[in-house]
Amino acid sequence: MSARTLTELFFDAVDRYADHPAAFRYKADGAWRGITHKEAAARVQALAIGLRELGLRAGDKVAILAETRLEWALTDYACLCARTPNVPIYPTLPANQVEYILDDAGVVAVFCSTAVQVEKIRAVRGGLPSLQHVIVFDAASPPGGGNDRVLTIAEVEARGRAAAAKYPRFKEEALAVRPEDLATLPYTSGTTGQPKGVMLTHRNIASNVEATRAVLQVGKDGDSCLAWLPLSHIFERMADYTLFSAGVTINYAESIDSVAQNLTEVRPTIVIAVPRLYEKVYARVLENALSGSALKRRIFLWAKRTGEAWTSHRLAGIPVPFLVKLRHAIADRLVFSKLRARTGGRVRLFLSGSAPLSAEIARFFYSAGLPISEGYGLTETSPVLTVSPLERPKPGAVGKAIPGVQITIAADGEILAKGDNIMQGYYNKPAETREAIDAEGWFHTGDIGEFDADGYLKITDRKKDLLKTAGGKYVAPQPIENTVRLNKFVASAVVLGDQRKFPIILVVANYDQLERWAKERNLTYASRAELIRLADVQAKMEREVMGGLRDLAKFEMPKKIVLIERDFTIESGELTPSLKVKRRQVEKNYKELIDRVYAQADPTAAALEG
Repeated sequence: MSARTLTELFFDAVDRYADHPAAFRYKADGAWRGITHKEAAARVQALAIGLRELGLRAGDKVAILAETRLEWALTDYACLCARTPNVPIYPTLPANQVEYILDDAGVVAVFCSTAVQVEKIRAVRGGLPSLQHVIVFDAASPPGGGNDRVLTIAEVEARGRAAAAKYPRFKEEALAVRPEDLATLPYTSGTTGQPKGVMLTHRNIASNVEATRAVLQVGKDGDSCLAWLPLSHIFERMADYTLFSAGVTINYAESIDSVAQNLTEVRPTIVIAVPRLYEKVYARVLENALSGSALKRRIFLWAKRTGEAWTSHRLAGIPVPFLVKLRHAIADRLVFSKLRARTGGRVRLFLSGSAPLSAEIARFFYSAGLPISEGYGLTETSPVLTVSPLERPKPGAVGKAIPGVQITIAADGEILAKGDNIMQGYYNKPAETREAIDAEGWFHTGDIGEFDADGYLKITDRKKDLLKTAGGKYVAPQPIENTVRLNKFVASAVVLGDQRKFPIILVVANYDQLERWAKERNLTYASRAELIRLADVQAKMEREVMGGLRDLAKFEMPKKIVLIERDFTIESGELTPSLKVKRRQVEKNYKELIDRVYAQADPTAAALEG
């Protein structure tokens, strides 16, 4: 199967998998319900015609402001069939940021999931002259009146069904879209500045779907996936296109908080996630094992060592010695099988993307019979550039370039990419486009990386994230932060120190662990702010953080551990919607504290630099 456009991909899958029991599944009234490919196609047609009946024309832009759910996918395909490029918006964004995107893109209609999202639109609608229609998924949302009139998605579908006879060439017209036509306009969350609209064509995404499907070999009999990442992010959206085109049943989780429960209900064979999920699972497994009886701890630590030995042989392609096999079989029965049961017991592929995954965590999951295939890409690359081969993953690397993608490393270490999946540019931003895509067609990713001896790509840091100390030393903060976050007493960590004499690290404690530790030592405090000011707590956290950083060069080593009370949030501007840290915003929000730390630091500390 090879589709030049996403519309072709949709209709090909509908025809090919007409006898499949379900294209999508969702949970309603406590039960999982399925919708077949034929039923999905009928709803998509009704929605697409409904949009045309509202007066939308090919080229008009439609926004989707909603959590991941069935209606998101149906609306997306309807927009593709109506040839109205859609603008996905994170439902976590505040009203002023939603307004910026709707205005910049010139959106004509917006789909909202709930009354909460509708209220965001109502708050800013006066400043959006192009916006004509607001449509809500949930029927219980207040409809409003006059210029505030809100349609339900059911009403739009009903209009489309009633007008179907007026569009006898609906499918033919939907398929008339060209590969170079704009399919979607996602806005990069951006760790600095305002978000930019990324122009992705049908060819960009369809080529990426085809290449990724070939590498991952999804679509085996009975394959199903639990989808829970934001469809407003191109990573989950392209993954859904890939799975749909391969006949994989897509189950939409009820919410992020329901993922653990939904895993055991759906029992998927494929799970797509970001490193934070794997980090949380790993931390929970460690906590449960190490907080148990002495016997339970010994069994777990023995199983973990056994798994590491077995994994080392397997990943190196070396025959596993008989005794290691035997011990691993016992470890699997006692420990690893329980972890697999928590994922439903059928997962054959975990896919990780959006940020670097710790090699230690990847090896642990592999030893438990839950291999993680790590990928790498950006919104501007539709998004996949590399994927780890299923037959030989390599923890710490993000795999090899997928078919049709070229990757090279520039003289300064930046990763450059070229292929049909590279965006057409930033919407209405020619200067930024020229900066991102050079005259030879190479897209500059902004990431620093290298190839290993086997041709696997390793990401070492973000180019703009590299810190340069006052002594001229470059410090890559991400590897330091990733290491620190593996500690069970740490929830978040950010390394700072650009143009300073030495780096420091801001740390948010895992308060569940820290408060338990404080209670065991009879420490008294009235708030978390008081807790992290206690000398015993500061000494404890410094031991925990620094204990994992022994292998750093002297100039890389944070000279001060700064505990902060609250975690970083999207609302405070410190995180992007995809949960990447905005380092400059963190520095801005904590400027007084940071300045005070450097002012109070021992002046001899600078002498410790390499």
